Amino acid sequence: MVQDLLHPRVDTELWEEELWDELLAYIEEQRVIPIIGPDLMRVEVEGGEVLLDRYVAGQLAAKLSLPANLLPAEPSLDQVVWQLLGRKRRREALYPTIRDIMLRAPFKSPKPLRQLAEISHFNLFLTMTFDSLLEEAINTVRFAGRPETAIVAYSPNNVKDLDCAKESLNRPTVYHLLGKLSTSPAYVICEEDLLEFVCALQSDAKRPERLFDELEKNHLLLLGLNFSDWLARFFLRTAKRHRLSDQRDVLEILADTRTHHDASLVLFLQHFSSRTRLFQGGGAAEFVEQLWQRWRQRNPEQVARKPIIPPAREMPARAIFISYARQDLAAVQELKAGLDVAGLPVWFDQASLEAGDSWEQKIKSNIGNCSCFLAVLSKNTEARREGVFRREWNYALDRDMNIDPGKPFLIPVVVDDTQEFSRAPDRFLQKHLTWLSGGGVTPEFVKKMQEIMRTS
Repeated sequence: MVQDLLHPRVDTELWEEELWDELLAYIEEQRVIPIIGPDLMRVEVEGGEVLLDRYVAGQLAAKLSLPANLLPAEPSLDQVVWQLLGRKRRREALYPTIRDIMLRAPFKSPKPLRQLAEISHFNLFLTMTFDSLLEEAINTVRFAGRPETAIVAYSPNNVKDLDCAKESLNRPTVYHLLGKLSTSPAYVICEEDLLEFVCALQSDAKRPERLFDELEKNHLLLLGLNFSDWLARFFLRTAKRHRLSDQRDVLEILADTRTHHDASLVLFLQHFSSRTRLFQGGGAAEFVEQLWQRWRQRNPEQVARKPIIPPAREMPARAIFISYARQDLAAVQELKAGLDVAGLPVWFDQASLEAGDSWEQKIKSNIGNCSCFLAVLSKNTEARREGVFRREWNYALDRDMNIDPGKPFLIPVVVDDTQEFSRAPDRFLQKHLTWLSGGGVTPEFVKKMQEIMRTS
């Protein structure tokens, strides 16, 4: 059972359950961003577990022949780096060496990362480590191993922001705030690097504004960061962009093995940041275990859901083209998943293309080359007088004029309980409408589509 999540809150089991319920409700509304730190990066090595930071530190020290008597028994990467720099090693030469160590050690993603990846309501993750374990966990759990997770990496000399607001992300996204593994000094390997990144993030010119807008307005789970007192205060203040004592609607929950033992930091948060809660039932892994179990109990339909494989960036030859309103994306993903199982090639635009000459050319080409045009109808298409899907409908109707009436091309489906349509083209309504609630396919519909594809 969770113990004493926060000082000075009421210490009762009822309050603890209410806090879990509150957090899970926020997660289900996609208003929570998990921020992952090094304490969750525990990898299996020779039958045991070790922090990734400690593993890389040991490998780097051995590879560059750093005498063991200069280091503690289990040195951190920071300790190894500053000893090497003290022995006149070039800092720039360490980054490709670390990259080589990581590439030669393909670890399985740790269990807590896979558990977080399974919580499908998370669509934006922030990581404070340079490895790829988090995105590998998401790809494994959600996409059957396909590399579909979007990756963004920050560095002071190459500022990259989110492409769009969190609510508009069309695939799970991992943002590396302290850089990502490479041969260049574009990621954090020591405290001096960390200082440079933190300073850069204070600059208007070097701050990823869209990301920090999301950090400010969403609830945050800070998991395994193990920040020092000053850095924890500084990061929270930077993320929230206001005095921590100001009233705010969003929560921050800290779960790691260090913070709740830091009396000075706990006292500071207690008096100046009342919306920051400290998990005291263990470390980050224990928190994730509790969260994962509770989320699964509340969301059995999400647990049973098939992995969603996003469409390829380019439409496969002779694929089924799905046209839909953006509000129906979840139903369209379910529809595609059902057709994927049947081995049918399916494509829809999930790239949020901007209208213009390039968009016109691509959409016209795809509709001109697809095997059939599956038009998704719903209360959303009825409610919208304008939308990209209407232009797609017009292109499909134009092509249909040149197709033998006996060859099925226009396939209208309804993904909710709407019964009458006043804003759908007459030629759609003259066809046999198929109701697929929530996008779930039926054996009859799959058989119909297989027959259409065989004769196309």
